[in-house]
Amino acid sequence: MTVLGIDIGSRSIEVVAMDQGKVVEKRQAPTTFNPVAQLLALLDGLDAGLAVATGYGRKLVQDLDLGFPVETITEIKAHGLGAHHLFPAGRTVLDIGGQDTKALSLLPSGRVGKFEMNDRCAAGTGKFLEYTAQIFQIPVRDFGAYALGGDKPPIINSMCTVFAETEATSLMAQGVRPENIALGLHLSIARRTANMLSRVGLVLPLIFVGGVAHNPCMRQLLSEQTGAVIGETLFIPEEPDMTGALGAALWAESLGAS
Repeated sequence: MTVLGIDIGSRSIEVVAMDQGKVVEKRQAPTTFNPVAQLLALLDGLDAGLAVATGYGRKLVQDLDLGFPVETITEIKAHGLGAHHLFPAGRTVLDIGGQDTKALSLLPSGRVGKFEMNDRCAAGTGKFLEYTAQIFQIPVRDFGAYALGGDKPPIINSMCTVFAETEATSLMAQGVRPENIALGLHLSIARRTANMLSRVGLVLPLIFVGGVAHNPCMRQLLSEQTGAVIGETLFIPEEPDMTGALGAALWAESLGAS
């Protein structure tokens, strides 16, 4: 039986189809202002016996008549399941998404132990990077590579998106190289997330997932802040933003087998 994992996040929607333990298809689209329409377009042509939804918009899926039952699980559980499946040796997970950051410890069995989540503001999230990249008139997808051109990052005291913009503008007026300011903004996120990880009891290997895991500067700074070595004790999936949907699909498989 084919099952689906659906992750409706603030910035994007991911769908993973699994059959007998194997991923048979992956789909992704921007959430936009109409997540239901986007989801229906993603599901077009997919037949399933069961789906499990996660993400901030998971309740939306349960209200739809999709022709198959839909269950829901929390983002914490979904990311824990997906990360453990990809990297069974991992003991801590960091997920930086569009509008929240999650840190969770994994027990040897793969179950979530302790977790912490910042979802009260955009500080330290993909939205923060997207907003501050606009100051430099750089697409957010290029912001990480741009920041790696810095070598003397200034201290950015505020993690509030609005105040960080004010600080960045002030530093530009003082003649600080833009690349250094960009690096300082990334470093402020890396330090904040390192503190979150320490509060859940950071144990390596660390698994870095979520859309921000595509950012090369964040990868490097996270390695420096945690002491984790990329590829050895810092694991990053090829498609880090698909981890939640994968975890949801794995849970759907377990429900279908029970």
